[in-house]
Amino acid sequence: MQSTDLGNKESGKIWHRKPSPATHDGIIVNIVHSTSEYHPKVLRFLNVAFDGSGDSFIAGDHQGNIYVFDLHGNRFNLVQRTAQACTALAFNLRRKSEFLVALADYSIKCFDTVTKELVSWMRGHESSVCSISVHASGRYAITTSSDTAQLWDLDTFQRKRKLNIRQSVGIQKVFFLPLSNTILSCFKDNSIFAWECDTLFCKYQLPGPPEGSNILYKVFAVTRDGRILAAGGKSNHLHLWCLEATRLFRIIQMPAKVRAVRHLEFLPDSFDAGSNQVLGVLSQDGIMRFVNIQTCKLLFEIGTVEEGISSSVISPHGRYIASIMENGSLNVYSVQALTQEINKPPPPLVKVIEDLPSNTVSSSNLKMKIMPGRVQRPARCKESKIPTRVLKQDLTGDLENKENELSEGLNKKRLQILLKGYGEYPTKYRMFIWRSLLQLPENHTAFSSLVDKGTHAAYLSLQKKYPIKSRKLLRVLQRTLSALAHWSAIFSDTPYLPLLAFPFVKLFQNNQLICFEVVATLIINWCQHWFEYFPNPPINILSMIENVLAFHDKELLQHFIDRDITSQVYAWPLLETLFSEVLTREEWLRLFDNIFSNHPSFLLMTVVAYSTCSRAPLLNCTLKNDFEYFFHHRNNLDINVVIREVYHLMETTPADIHPNSMLDAFVALTKGQYPIFNQYPKFIVDYQTREWERIRNDELDFLRERQTVENMQAEVDEQRAKDEAWYQKQELLRRAEETRREILLQEEEKMAQQRQRLAAVKRELEIKEIHLQDAARRRLLKLQQDQREMELRRLEDEIERKVQMRDQEIAATAKDLEIRQLELEAQKRLYEKDLTTSQEAVAKEIREDTDAHRRKAALEEHMFQKLLENSQMGSRRAQRWKEAEEKEFHLQSAKKASALSDASRKWFLRQETSAALEHEEMPWLQRQYMDSAYLPQTSRLHDVSDMDPSTHIFSRNNPTEWNHMEHDLLKNVRDLRRRLTARARNSCQHPHLLVT
Repeated sequence: MQSTDLGNKESGKIWHRKPSPATHDGIIVNIVHSTSEYHPKVLRFLNVAFDGSGDSFIAGDHQGNIYVFDLHGNRFNLVQRTAQACTALAFNLRRKSEFLVALADYSIKCFDTVTKELVSWMRGHESSVCSISVHASGRYAITTSSDTAQLWDLDTFQRKRKLNIRQSVGIQKVFFLPLSNTILSCFKDNSIFAWECDTLFCKYQLPGPPEGSNILYKVFAVTRDGRILAAGGKSNHLHLWCLEATRLFRIIQMPAKVRAVRHLEFLPDSFDAGSNQVLGVLSQDGIMRFVNIQTCKLLFEIGTVEEGISSSVISPHGRYIASIMENGSLNVYSVQALTQEINKPPPPLVKVIEDLPSNTVSSSNLKMKIMPGRVQRPARCKESKIPTRVLKQDLTGDLENKENELSEGLNKKRLQILLKGYGEYPTKYRMFIWRSLLQLPENHTAFSSLVDKGTHAAYLSLQKKYPIKSRKLLRVLQRTLSALAHWSAIFSDTPYLPLLAFPFVKLFQNNQLICFEVVATLIINWCQHWFEYFPNPPINILSMIENVLAFHDKELLQHFIDRDITSQVYAWPLLETLFSEVLTREEWLRLFDNIFSNHPSFLLMTVVAYSTCSRAPLLNCTLKNDFEYFFHHRNNLDINVVIREVYHLMETTPADIHPNSMLDAFVALTKGQYPIFNQYPKFIVDYQTREWERIRNDELDFLRERQTVENMQAEVDEQRAKDEAWYQKQELLRRAEETRREILLQEEEKMAQQRQRLAAVKRELEIKEIHLQDAARRRLLKLQQDQREMELRRLEDEIERKVQMRDQEIAATAKDLEIRQLELEAQKRLYEKDLTTSQEAVAKEIREDTDAHRRKAALEEHMFQKLLENSQMGSRRAQRWKEAEEKEFHLQSAKKASALSDASRKWFLRQETSAALEHEEMPWLQRQYMDSAYLPQTSRLHDVSDMDPSTHIFSRNNPTEWNHMEHDLLKNVRDLRRRLTARARNSCQHPHLLVT
């Protein structure tokens, strides 16, 4: 067998090697969830549920960790941490990745295993949800608690229906039948009803169990085809019902070792078409036996007495069984491995009573035929008698100790071993275990008679002294205290009884019978000798506590004595509240798990242990108020340490001072009627009762007198109210008249204002009419103006068209003038070229003359310098300067001569151009030329180029005159050249004149 510890891992493999389950136990893997703290602790699994495929299931532990186990993929994942214990699970919804979980706070939540997010949160239950049933379509779900069942729509997560019942009849289970639209509701009075899901119409009701059968149904199972219902409870009998015929057709009797059935479930088979034949029966000994309901053979069993099973779930396809063990671990079984030796003949373990008559069913009609060894077919009987098949097991085992056997099939020694191992009972089964330990008789009739007496007079004003917010809780507390007061008169005068009973009322508020019997059992056993000194605290009990404290911690007791702290300060507050003021809910439950599992003296030892475990802070206290505060409020104290100390005190305390020797052993309540409780000073209680009765009568007289006075005062007040109402009515009439007068005045003012507004509107209409006439006149004028403008635009367009035509003619003429101007410019460039050539020749001659004159002057200067070289050495520098000046003068003279030549040439050209213009014969071209005179003129030559092209016409028409002018121009140029040459020569011959 492989074992896997989840630890703190959020995901991983379920097994690390391929599982090979053995045929004797069929265990695939054992899954344990333990913490890795300093003191390792096993987290117990509480619930498990398979999905629709049967290859995956979810499991939740008591700390709210929910895991998904994929048996096909060999993986597990932590999908949610709810931080509180889950009470029920469902994993077969329409959306395959979603699951429902019922939590300890009475709510139901829907989570997604993929996204790990909360899908919906459903509230509505007032007690813990014990089961969740999902419809075959996955659309609806039924959640069942002890007091109600609710139908939910899983598409909208809204509540559709709610089943309310009387408090006297509790609900065992409400669930859907497979492959149908029927809801089956099972109640604690063995009544079973079938309802239509859509209309909630009652289809049928199953008849009651046969006469003489004292079985109370608590567990149920239905085959996959929904035809057979198996029911069991606190008995070794199983009843099989045919739902189609609504009759009981078989009773199966389990062996004597099976005293109670805790769980039933059919084992699916792929070849039985839903009519399952194998039924799994989990009994109180922790063993789940699988029996064939037709052949009455034991096929196999899982679990042992040492490793018992707490609950089991079978996969839909019948391959796996997931079982939660009593030690909190999770076992996964292989059905295939368990059924390998199914053909071997098993020992007969069950006795079957079947084929009940369809008419009246009674225990006298059951014919039981015990056959040793093997199963045989029954023989046919006469008309009203039905043959039976019987299978019996020989009882050869030793009888167990009857003292440790409890009513629910539990064993007190095993419970104590479990309690010492885990420190507390499982949360899911704690109330069941308490009821078994206290051996509650559940006397419905006796309790009903006490409740029917109504609320006791002592607790009519309970809310004033104990203002509880929850009205339901207050009502249950009042009813419980009243029942105790009707049971025994002393409880009507016990001031601390509400404090003592309140924790149990809060726990069992949905089952008042159990609450009453738990408190009554507690008073009879653990409150022994408490009322002997009534109304004073139980001095004898406090003396026992003080003696034990003196033996185990003398220093602490001496400290109490020195500070004048009596046992009424450090012991009585803990007893009268049963530690509910100093402990949290979980700590209190854990403590009473141990108190109910031990001798009544355990409670007194707990008081001593609480003081000894708190000796350090108590020794530091010096004021009485500090001690009182300490024993009335919660303190930083580990309850596990206190419980261990209690067990140590129970073992080490001497017998002469041990409370065990002075207190009686546990005695359960009698069945049928409750015992008489008179362990109190009756004369004191009677005296107090008489005094209370006298005071109550006086109070009633006072109340009657006060009622009379109040009635008279009410009549006076009524008459005063009538008078006041008449005066108010008159005042209202006067105010109404004034209001109407004001309304009339306001209406008249409104009429005047309306007339003024009407006149103003009339004036506005007249002004508007004038404006409209004026607008029409302006529109007419504008129309006339637009017509005139159109005429003017037409004339302007005509003028523009003519101007455009004229501009086109002018542009054509301008183009002709441009062509003529280009021809004139070409002629002018030709003349300039010739003039430039002649000028260059003249300039060249001038430069040659100047160079010759310069050479001559230089030679003369050189000769003159040689002559004066010997005599005038000192004036050499001045002479050189003079030569330089002369050279510069010559250059300037040459430039001036060149400039004069250019000026004379230009002057000559202008004279010739002017002469040509004077001979022009077309005066209209001259006017055109003047119009174009706006063009820029930079020189006289440009003026010549811009003049009228008629000169070209003139030149073409008079070629002889033009040749003559050209001949004269060349002649003048030659004369000018001669004059310039002569002038240059003269300047060279007289240099001193130029210098000066």
